[in-house]
Amino acid sequence: MHNRGWKNHSSVTEFILLGFSRNPRTNWILFFIFFFLYLFTVLGNGLIVTLIRIDARLHTPMYFFLSILSMLDLSYATTTVPQMLAHLVSKNKTISYTGCVIQMYIFLTLGITETWIFAAMAYDRYVAICFPLHYGVKMSQTLCITLVASSALCGLICALVYTVFAMNLPYCGPNEINHFFCEIPAVLKLACADTSLNDQVDFILGFILLLIPLSLILASYVRIFIAILRIRSTQGRMKAFSTCASHITVVTMFCIPCMVMYMRPGSEATPEDDKKLALFYNVISAFLNPIIYSLRNKDVKRAFFKLIGRGEDTP
Repeated sequence: MHNRGWKNHSSVTEFILLGFSRNPRTNWILFFIFFFLYLFTVLGNGLIVTLIRIDARLHTPMYFFLSILSMLDLSYATTTVPQMLAHLVSKNKTISYTGCVIQMYIFLTLGITETWIFAAMAYDRYVAICFPLHYGVKMSQTLCITLVASSALCGLICALVYTVFAMNLPYCGPNEINHFFCEIPAVLKLACADTSLNDQVDFILGFILLLIPLSLILASYVRIFIAILRIRSTQGRMKAFSTCASHITVVTMFCIPCMVMYMRPGSEATPEDDKKLALFYNVISAFLNPIIYSLRNKDVKRAFFKLIGRGEDTP
């Protein structure tokens, strides 16, 4: 049976992504919803990257990390949403075996990189609020680039481990993935072998890649809030807290659903719950991030009004 599984595994050339519904009308409604969400995700994140690039006042470590986050969100959504849109209105809902592996790897690389970028952003806020006089020295351009590069390297390596462990299993049918893209928990359910080792690897990597960055973020914010409480003026406290509120909101929206998805045993997950969670940290989070950061940020709004010609001093 084991040998036959490996033989069939090598002959699997494509998977079928079941998506959300078999009802054509429902799928067309979902198509338009997700199309506009994706359109605004591209426009919103693209605008933030453009504003940060062209406005000299936004050439600071905080906005450098924000531009990286926007590019990650843009890439993250683009890895899955265009294919999902095509499948919603097409009878052909297949993805090649190779395409599935590539999608899985890119998605994981971007997601893992993003969790560490969140930690780098928290450290940036910690230095800015707790050591304002030394901010320029401590958050040097070299350090910022090193943090981004090490986050990306961690993403590339750990995603490779995840993907190799998942795709090294025998897949002997059926080949229908009850999801809207090739995400590891959904693909593992098709394996005709014991996936307990994969569950253990997923838990250990989930611990390293989610709980460690979250612990660093929490440690940074504990120090930040202690520093904020020492500020005597109420206005000063509010200004310091407002620079952190957006980051806390975005981290919570992204990391909590990821923890639920990747750190629980596969047997406890239902396909419908998995799809909702994936939508949240893949589509909704990428859509909301530009809104959260721009609405709460006077510098970004000022740069936007300057770009459209309403003057530099528009609040």
